[in-house]
Parts: sequence; C-alpha cells; structure tokens
Amino acid sequence: MDDDGKPEWDDAAANVLVGQTVLIGLTHVVGGNRVMRREQLHGLIVSANSQGGFEVALEGRRAGETYWLPPHISAFQRAKRGEYRLRGTGEIVVDPDLISNWTVSAPTT
Repeated sequence: MDDDGKPEWDDAAANVLVGQTVLIGLTHVVGGNRVMRREQLHGLIVSANSQGGFEVALEGRRAGETYWLPPHISAFQRAKRGEYRLRGTGEIVVDPDLISNWTVSAPTT
C-alpha cells in the first residue's frame, strides 16, 4: 500500500497480466461476514490501468460481457494446470493462467 492507502501499482507487472485468462471467484457478503452467495466468472484480461483496474472480457455463459476487477496486482495468483468446474454453471475452464478471489461486501444500511 502507498501512503494514501491505495495498492501499489506497477505498469510493467500489470501489463504482463493483459492477454492472460483468469478464473475469478467472488464471495458476496453482508454484515461483514455473512455469505449471501458465491459466483465464479472467467475470461481474458484485455486491459489494465491504475485508475480503473483490470478489464476482463468474460467468456462462457457470460461471453460478450465485461467485468472490472480493482487495481490490485497482488490479488492474482498463477493457476495450477488442469480443469476447473464452475459450481454455479457447470462450465469447465481448462488451464486458466490466473486465479483471483474477491470478497464483495454489500453496503450496510
């Protein structure tokens, strides 16, 4: 994190991720820790910048949609080779390059 509390950004490291396939795991929570639902997406990282984050062109059942991930380079890990079955859709993703897991907190009222 930098002095403003934002994640550090490295253009060169971010650009290495562009063109790679990513399997995204989303856990939607409310009240800080109560899981409402889980979701898995996959696609191709098509752009990256420090302001908008990572633009992912979704594939599979959500092909044609775009999903944005925050500009946190450290949130991406190399995926192990193999087949990954998405729980919600049954889709099989073969040999993604990266995995990125996120917790999405619903706003409290």
